[in-house]
Amino acid sequence: MPVITTIADLKRLHKRRTPKMFYDYCESGSWSEQTFRENTSDFDKIRFRQRIAVDMTNRTTASQMIGQDVAMPVALAPVGLTGMQCADGEIKAAKAAEKFGVPFTLSTMSICSIEDVAENTTKPFWFQVYTLKDDDFMQRLFDRAKAAKCSAIVITLDLQILGQRHKDLKNGLTAPPKFTIPTMLNLATKWTWGLQMLQTKRRFFGNIVGHAKEVSDPSSLASWSAEAFDHSLNWDRVAQLMKMWGGPVILKGILDVDDAKKAAELGADAIIVSNHGGRQLDGALSSIRMLEQIVDAVGDLVEVHFDSGIRSGQDVLKALALGAKGTYIGRAFVNGLGAMGEAGVTKALDVIHSELDLTMAFCGHRDIKSVDKNILLVPEDFSGRWA
Repeated sequence: MPVITTIADLKRLHKRRTPKMFYDYCESGSWSEQTFRENTSDFDKIRFRQRIAVDMTNRTTASQMIGQDVAMPVALAPVGLTGMQCADGEIKAAKAAEKFGVPFTLSTMSICSIEDVAENTTKPFWFQVYTLKDDDFMQRLFDRAKAAKCSAIVITLDLQILGQRHKDLKNGLTAPPKFTIPTMLNLATKWTWGLQMLQTKRRFFGNIVGHAKEVSDPSSLASWSAEAFDHSLNWDRVAQLMKMWGGPVILKGILDVDDAKKAAELGADAIIVSNHGGRQLDGALSSIRMLEQIVDAVGDLVEVHFDSGIRSGQDVLKALALGAKGTYIGRAFVNGLGAMGEAGVTKALDVIHSELDLTMAFCGHRDIKSVDKNILLVPEDFSGRWA
């Protein structure tokens, strides 16, 4: 077993052990991937202020996200197809998150269903939904989430239409996947992954197949996917979906101050500053560049969370110092899952927690809740002066 000290270590194992089409799904962005790259590279432009002769005993990273106690302000982001990175992947990730004491967010486009995850965990988790046109399906989805005791809904607002991701198209990764000859040859080399997939009954979209109208088997997914998303989405529709759920709501996909203000006006419990991991509008600014100005605009009105680009505990600390009350990891935990299953997700959380804790101490803080921008050195024009 190799020594794992960074998320990059898990990423290398993930690439080796998982079929190319699913690894590429995780490690790719839209079009030229400029935003995908800058989500991570822009973190490198921010530096820390080292402080010395400060008491570093009795440190804590414990905090809260939307009133829920967390071991550190990091949640597992909703990621589609997680159950194809590793057999029963959503269940394994949810169990790791529960044991660690951080929130897990299940995607609507998961392989394991809401009920599968609820049956294999003991604490409430969060559930992510897209803005779909079918009110009947949406209400039944909310009812299923309530029955599973999901404690919050995350509504994704930046996926009315799908960004073009070249790697997915070339790999035939559609719903359901198209298995080309190169894909089949690659699958044949991942025999451990294949054996695990043969041993599970969960291989299709568990929240959709058998639940959405006219989607009784995987072959009917393609036509449903093409028609389901609401291209006419507006803020009135968002308010309607929030009312249909009737509980705590987090709005995901905010990358503009005006949109943040609209979300706050609707009474969301939190918003997530996110560009969908660089998988939608390529050429948009990185999430970390947009974070501070959104916090300045609405931080007193709504809890601001952060997503897109986090690959370390130091990235988490930078986002928190710029005003985020919580953060999300997607690719980082998927790297762990694809590398080592549930143990890999736990290792990813361990790595991030250790980096977060030690960096916080080196910056002169013992309590994550006391961290602010004073620990950072930020370029004067970091947010940009755009005409």
